[in-house]
Amino acid sequence: MQIPRHDLLLFSTADWDNPFWTNKQHMAIQFAKRGYRVLYVESLGLRRPTLHRRDLRRMGRRLLRLLAGAREVRPGIWRVSPLAIPFQASARARACNMVLLRAQLRLCLSRLGMKRPLIWTYNPAIAPLCAALPNRGIVYHCVDDLSAAPGIDGPTIRAGERALGRVAQLCFTTSPRLRESMAPLFPRVEYEPNVCDQAFFATAGITAEPAELAAIPRPRLLFVGALSEYKVDFALMERLARRYPDRHWVLVGPIGEGQPFSRHPPNLPNVHILGPRVYGRLPYFMGHCDMAVLPIPHNDYTGAMFPMKFFEFLAAGLPVVGTRLPALENFTDLYFPCDGDDEFAHAMDGVLGGQRRDAAAIDAACRRHSWDARFARMERILDEVFSGVLREESGVCACA
Repeated sequence: MQIPRHDLLLFSTADWDNPFWTNKQHMAIQFAKRGYRVLYVESLGLRRPTLHRRDLRRMGRRLLRLLAGAREVRPGIWRVSPLAIPFQASARARACNMVLLRAQLRLCLSRLGMKRPLIWTYNPAIAPLCAALPNRGIVYHCVDDLSAAPGIDGPTIRAGERALGRVAQLCFTTSPRLRESMAPLFPRVEYEPNVCDQAFFATAGITAEPAELAAIPRPRLLFVGALSEYKVDFALMERLARRYPDRHWVLVGPIGEGQPFSRHPPNLPNVHILGPRVYGRLPYFMGHCDMAVLPIPHNDYTGAMFPMKFFEFLAAGLPVVGTRLPALENFTDLYFPCDGDDEFAHAMDGVLGGQRRDAAAIDAACRRHSWDARFARMERILDEVFSGVLREESGVCACA
């Protein structure tokens, strides 16, 4: 018996139109491809808002979208901007948000004819709301240690995860450390790392060179992602850029995403900050650089992080030089793990000298860790977990 493939209520921690797509948008698309109707609820604002112009612009856009109600952004996917007070550390604000959001979502669900959706959440602080809405089951997709992210109230997140564990039936995690921390809280916890669209990123080899790259000399060292100091070791980058002035760092991403007052990347002639690019353009940049770099600092957040770009870089054919992270411990044969200036320098020297990891092993890993392959494994687990729930609801013994 399979869970009916009908309705999904997805609570995201990112707005739909964020230029850097992560699990939230991709999983909504995966569900829609398989016949689910998806109501995508944008971020409730876990991080404390600031007066930084980025936060003010985001709040302005949110108000405009709020007036529009639920809108179909792709076939089978509707986006709704939640009516919420962005101060999650306040118990009073959280309680008020639950009342406002429950009313808003009940209206949206009613208009879409979604009577009892499966709830899939990336936000752990909404356990009371999940329990209060009619649902077929609740799943927590834990993709980051949100309690360690800057500007987010850690105790609120940890209390939310404990409360969510009491009402959810299943938790998926993207790193072994997250699996360890969630295992005592949820009835069932499964580990599936971040993945890639292998066929899409394989097109990097046949793309035209972007105009922005034409004036940048080679070799080019590419980083794609949020340019925030809790995710990128700018000090290491600066030392290496000064040590090798003929190697050019190409940085594609927004400065300060998730950390508005972050330190900026080094201001050097061989560090080129191109800003964010839409997901569909990323292979163009990957196809015309010489290696991918992941200079990630060691901290509580990155200790549980599986870099979203890891398999995307590999699928694009780029050798990857990056920090030795706990989440990548089982994939050291696919990239060049290093820590500190000398190890990074040695690894980059090797790559520029022609050193590569085994192409067949990389191809096999990218096929296993593709969106379609991972979703198929996750859906089998969903069927296993929630078929029992549905049998119990219909009065049939789950052990029969």
